[in-house]
Amino acid sequence: MNTSGFSIQLLTAPLLAFVVTAGLTWWLVTGNVLRILDHPNHRSLHAVAVPRTGGLGIIAGVLVAWLVLPAMLPVPVWSGVALLALLSLVDDITGLPVWVRFLVHGIIASWLIVALLPDGYGWSGMIILTVGIVWLINLYNFMDGADGLAGGMALIGFGCYGLMAWLAGNQVFALANLCIAASAAAFLLFNFHPARIFMGDSGSIPLGFLAAASGIMGWVNGLWSLWLACLVFSPFIADTSVTLIRRLLRGEKVWQAHREHYYQRLIRSGWSHRATALGSYVLMVAAGGSAVWAAQQQGEASHQIAGLGWASIYLLMIVAFDQYWHRHHGRDGKH
Repeated sequence: MNTSGFSIQLLTAPLLAFVVTAGLTWWLVTGNVLRILDHPNHRSLHAVAVPRTGGLGIIAGVLVAWLVLPAMLPVPVWSGVALLALLSLVDDITGLPVWVRFLVHGIIASWLIVALLPDGYGWSGMIILTVGIVWLINLYNFMDGADGLAGGMALIGFGCYGLMAWLAGNQVFALANLCIAASAAAFLLFNFHPARIFMGDSGSIPLGFLAAASGIMGWVNGLWSLWLACLVFSPFIADTSVTLIRRLLRGEKVWQAHREHYYQRLIRSGWSHRATALGSYVLMVAAGGSAVWAAQQQGEASHQIAGLGWASIYLLMIVAFDQYWHRHHGRDGKH
């Protein structure tokens, strides 16, 4: 992305994202508008009905702020965000078939990959990346199940993207990511425990797409490696991937709501929403900070070492928590 013409005035973009998101989210919380409620059930972790339209505030803040940047993001990025938000809002209201959601996710992911990657990557590489985008879109959605968690991931993850891009000299791309982080920060004013609004699919689905799209754009532009893009969001990638693979191996429907993610089991073990979110933030900052550090080092070796090091940490955490869970809850997850 061209960074010519950058001005200190462009720092107003993240501020604009914050103000727009804060204002619209406040309106959604306090006004009698779009009363799409998330009612508690046996799979949820909340006890009262909560609006699930907060994602509209996040996405509106991001898209409005992007308009003041001197260079437009590729069309498949901003239009993909808008289309996914609209589709997900319809899904929140009416409930769409699973195949429709996955089909649209796949089309938008394919459009992005074809637009971003040169022909030299070949069809196999493009297919792998397309599947990876669809995977991240849905992983992020599955992590939106506790107060402050998905919003915190956006604040920290896109904040790290923005810092890495800034240090690499691409200020406009850095600001594009910092706008997302600023919108997430405004949303957290209303979503941190006790949450007055959830982001819903209209927020989590586009944010998952942006986590993948920004990571790939930074890689294509030589700002970081794919290893580091994955490392920034690795806490939720590890939690959700392990959980879904286990459910898949048991023959369960992985797209159905459940309470088996590690963050959900922490809450079921007695952790509060606040403690779970804050603990997750520490893990996210540590993983993202190591990605920022590795991005400043020469060569791919430091990137791979950071990735393998965190893979080892996650493995140890998973084994330790699984042993604790089986001792205190039994293998069926019941007391």
